[in-house]
Amino acid sequence: MEHITLLLAIVIVTALVFDFTNGFHDTANAMATTISTGALKPKTAVAMSAVLNLVGAFLSVEVAKTISSGIVTEAGITPEVIFAALVGAILWNLMTWLIGLPSSSSHALMGGLIGATIASVGISGVNGGTVVTKVLIPAIAAPLVAGLAAYLASRLTYRIGRNADPKATAKGYRAGQITSAGLVSLAHGTNDAQKTMGIITLALVAGGVLSPGSNPPMWVILSAGLAIALGTYLGGWRIIRTMGKGLTDLQPQQGFAAQTSAASVILASSNLGFSLSTTHSCSGAVMGAGLGRKGGVVRWSTATRMFVAWGLTLPAAGLVAAGSEFVTKQGDWGVAAIAVFLVSACTAIWFISRRQVVDHTNVNDVDADTEPAGVVTTAMAAVTVPPTAGAAAAAEDLKTTIPAPAGSSAEPASPAAV
Repeated sequence: MEHITLLLAIVIVTALVFDFTNGFHDTANAMATTISTGALKPKTAVAMSAVLNLVGAFLSVEVAKTISSGIVTEAGITPEVIFAALVGAILWNLMTWLIGLPSSSSHALMGGLIGATIASVGISGVNGGTVVTKVLIPAIAAPLVAGLAAYLASRLTYRIGRNADPKATAKGYRAGQITSAGLVSLAHGTNDAQKTMGIITLALVAGGVLSPGSNPPMWVILSAGLAIALGTYLGGWRIIRTMGKGLTDLQPQQGFAAQTSAASVILASSNLGFSLSTTHSCSGAVMGAGLGRKGGVVRWSTATRMFVAWGLTLPAAGLVAAGSEFVTKQGDWGVAAIAVFLVSACTAIWFISRRQVVDHTNVNDVDADTEPAGVVTTAMAAVTVPPTAGAAAAAEDLKTTIPAPAGSSAEPASPAAV
């Protein structure tokens, strides 16, 4: 510890700030469905998630080793480069949190690291093969695998319990959902806290404190675990609302299927050393579970905005990091200027967020401008209309939910016409 310079200390503190933002940005991954279905009260859910994130941080260091010695070459990487990378990742996390979009903190960090490295030493400083096999391929595969698993699990769950009393089974599914949410929190700590461990370890190697290839010291593991746990406890309520209510409406059976599927994918990737996005996994699982219930729908306009954010994460964080690296390489004044810029930007985003507060008291409130029923929603709703007297009631519901176009007849459409 006595060899840590002021610049290295700034980098470490900035890395822990990123870890903190990662915690509240990704709380939704573990607890959004549990909160939206009422299985746990909001504050209880985030407290439970925080504790398990801390425990998970101590379970493995495989992902940390991928970050610290896999994505970029350690030669030529300086503390200034890592500081610039963290600036890009933190600002992207806060921007997407402000608008309530569940983007990937992991990809923000890696995009920042790649962008800053290219700006510093060129494209040769990036291990392209590692980026493709351990970042890009898992980014595409994770939501697909988790989504398919959640879809099949939801279908199986409803088929098994089709003759059971819904009220009798709901309690059991809520208990299972709490257990699976805890598993996701544990997996999140195992996967995401390690990314900050890897960044701090890389900074210590770059600063000459550790030798190349070293594992994270215990104080790094503990500080990263505490930072992500504290961020998780504060709760990223904006993203929890989007994940829990904005993508689809889940019942306890679906919530259990989504979280169990996501946890399985995340834990498997952590053991393999894949720097997987827990956001991608959990979002894919939520959408898969939403479609797994007969008549269930996904709000595709919200999903499309989320997909766009996913695609922009790596390049956006990378561009901000590259610009920050250009300034920091000018010397001490450059580092000071970027530090002031980061603090000012974070403060501005926080003040903007206060204009419309989302917290544990209103996280499950549905906005009045929730996406209206479109063609897909209408078609799937029509499939579930029973061929009995209930059809008239369903048609009446559709009439009130989907206003008739101006100038059209006020009579409801027949089920056949729908």
